Formats: sequence, C-alpha cells, structure tokens
Amino acid sequence: MKLSLALQTPEIEVKLPVALLTGSFEERLRKAADLGYDGVELMVSDPSRLDVNEIRSQLRNVGLHVSAIGSGAVAMVERCTLLAVDTETSIHAEHRLHELIEFAAQIDAGCVTVGSFRGRAAWVKDIDGRSRLADILTRAADRADENGVLIALEPLNRYESDIINSAEEGLALIEQIGKSSMGIVLDTYHMNIEEQTFTGSIERVCSAGRLFHLHIGDSNRLPPGQGHIDFPEIVEALGSNGYSGYLSAELLPLPDGDQAAQRTIEHMRKFVPKEK
Repeated sequence: MKLSLALQTPEIEVKLPVALLTGSFEERLRKAADLGYDGVELMVSDPSRLDVNEIRSQLRNVGLHVSAIGSGAVAMVERCTLLAVDTETSIHAEHRLHELIEFAAQIDAGCVTVGSFRGRAAWVKDIDGRSRLADILTRAADRADENGVLIALEPLNRYESDIINSAEEGLALIEQIGKSSMGIVLDTYHMNIEEQTFTGSIERVCSAGRLFHLHIGDSNRLPPGQGHIDFPEIVEALGSNGYSGYLSAELLPLPDGDQAAQRTIEHMRKFVPKEK
C-alpha cells in the first residue's frame, strides 16, 4: 500500500477545504515528496487550463505518481454537478467529467473519483435522480474504457449527499451499470458515519473486486490519530483483502495544510511502511 494526499492544481485560485500543503504547485509537490508521500491526488477544476507536459515533468522531478484525479473541485469552484436543477448544468458537468477522464489518462492517474461532484437527487425534477446518475456514469465508464482509466464512486454520508451513502448502495449502482471500469473509493470519515463496521465494508467491496481507491481522514476529518478511528485495523483489513493501492489523505488542513500533511504521514507510516 502507498500513501498520497490531496493537492489542488494551479488553475484553482481559491483554497479548497480538503486540499493540503501550502505554496506554489511545484513547492507543494516538493513538500509532499520530502515528507515521504508516494503520490498525490490532484483536485482539478478545469484540465483545459493545465499544461500536461509541465505537470508530468514536475511530478517526475520529485518522484511522485498521481494516485487519482478528484472531481470535487468542479463542484466547489464552478458550482457544477452531474445532478443539477437545470439540464444545461448537468450536461456541462458530464462534459467536464469526460475531460477529467482524458486528463487522468494523460497524467497516468490511477482513477477519477466522483464524490460531491455527483450532486443531489433532490435537485433533479424531471427524472429519477438515481436513474440519471446511472446513465451519466454509464457513458463516463465507456469513455474511461476508451482511455484505460478507472472511475471510483465515493459513498458520502447522509449530511452531504442524498444518494449513495453507503458501500452497499454504491455497489448496487455499479452492478446496475455493469462496467468493469466502475468501482468504489471508500472514505474513512464517511464510513465512520454510515457503515456498520469498517472491516465488513472493506471486505465486501474488495470481494467484489471494486475497491479502486481509499480516502483517509479521522472521525473529525482531521489527520489520522486525531480522532477515534482505528487505522491499524483498517490497514490490516485492507491487506487481508488484497488491497495494494493508495491511502490518500483528503481531510481538513488543520491547524494548517503543512502540519496536517506531516501529522498524517507520521501516524500512517507506523503501519504503512514505504515501499522499496
């Protein structure tokens, strides 16, 4: 298993609430590498404004890989979601998702995550929200297949989403879609609210072959070790079920982004040794 952390990309001018580290994009990459992270999860709003070759070069210079492309920045910056009140916004969001998929392929990212970017079913008036989301993700999965990319749907707690709150609900939608490129990103913060047990949900998603990515944040969304989640138990469950991917810090940058990143890796390296 490997460790990564969420970073926002240079085209985003506002501070995202779960992005870590400070400084220019290049400085943040260097800090992540110096702290001992294996990769970074890039939170991207508009990939058309990014220089792919420059970013690839910067990543190569510090020896980091891209664990995932996060889509939440589109919702935060552009107020644009797949499930939206008006059809025009939904169409624009779907187009942006396809752009993120293509960007992920160009940057050799492991997957594209879909969390808050999906929006809320209650916002959709003319059709069942779940059916619309399934249709959108089916088309996205086809695009992902064409680009050799995976899509990871993130169950969110009931206070942040009214659709796909648990691992079981996520797996049910993925089974309906029926595409091998569709999987799950579990988030320990959301799991702490919605899942009966961490280990049971991990085993269920892994046994289905659908655990593509994992977000880490403690029960209070602070760095691991600052709340009551048993991360050694989670890491043991992941290993026992054959997960060898990334554990990516997507959490509140408190007391600041640099200290949060440092505290996260200091705690997680106790039971996730750096791969040689």
